Amino acid sequence: MDIRKVQITGGSSFVITLPKEWAMANNLKKNAPLGLITQPDGTLLLTPKITGDQTLRTKVFDIKEVPDKDFLIRLLVGAYIEGYNVIKIQLKGQPSPMVRTVVREFTHMTIGQEVVEETSNTITIKDLLNPAEMPLDKTIRRMYIIAKSMHEDALTSLLKGDLALAEEVKRRDTEVDRLHWLVGRQYNLILHNVNLTEKLGVTIDGATTYYHISRTMERMADHAERIARNVPNLADKKVNPVILEKIKAASELSLEIFTKSMESLFKNDLKGSNEGIKDLGKLEGLCEEINTLALKHKGGIAIAVGYIVESIRRVGEYSVNISEMVINHIIAEEK
Repeated sequence: MDIRKVQITGGSSFVITLPKEWAMANNLKKNAPLGLITQPDGTLLLTPKITGDQTLRTKVFDIKEVPDKDFLIRLLVGAYIEGYNVIKIQLKGQPSPMVRTVVREFTHMTIGQEVVEETSNTITIKDLLNPAEMPLDKTIRRMYIIAKSMHEDALTSLLKGDLALAEEVKRRDTEVDRLHWLVGRQYNLILHNVNLTEKLGVTIDGATTYYHISRTMERMADHAERIARNVPNLADKKVNPVILEKIKAASELSLEIFTKSMESLFKNDLKGSNEGIKDLGKLEGLCEEINTLALKHKGGIAIAVGYIVESIRRVGEYSVNISEMVINHIIAEEK
């Protein structure tokens, strides 16, 4: 750490010198403006970036070093989440059908990414989304609504044997993935340009909390999709009605814990977070009862019920994780 002493000039102005290396690296001249941002912990952030505009960052991928389609899509998604504004794919000659397919899938999978230029040896993808247009809290709310409705519809498809609804639940998982990637991107943009915290109306600690909650909800949506995938395995089977009633009760309790955790986030409610945590034991006991009853069925039914109950339990556990994150977040944000 570079320690510097505060001096007083003119009898009232507090002055501190800047490290020469830092000033030169940022091309500072006489009378150059600097931004000062006070952090919640009292830290003073000094930055030459005073406009709040995004820092232009470009990532280039050489297609000769990319062996297959899956690897290329992972690279593009990684660059998107990391916060690159421009992604260039360098080609040897005209784009192959594989490259065109991957680029098309990538722009459909992500928010704000569009192909802006294509030459004989380069495809350029640019981010057209203004970060301020998608605040983190609104994206989190949207993820919550989708993830919750996925679980509700997955249970309905199970109880009614509605295979079409189960397929619809599976398709919605992609939408949650898109929103989670967007949250990850916004979070990384903030880390590279802290001025964006003002535009997005969030602190760095708050952005970190939103990112971890987003990751948790993405996993919860995966479990809704898992329940939907097991619906066909039970659709035409004679499952003990008591098991189905208990599955319904467990699912409702799990979603109740989820709702309490998210409402406590939106309302900054410490007590609400704690209420959801206390219900987890009841959910775990109910899930154990269902598993015990399922053992009386033949292997296929017992296995499918086991997967469904495990997903319901995991949703409750993930909800408790969110509640704990909310408690930590509220305490950290208190003045």
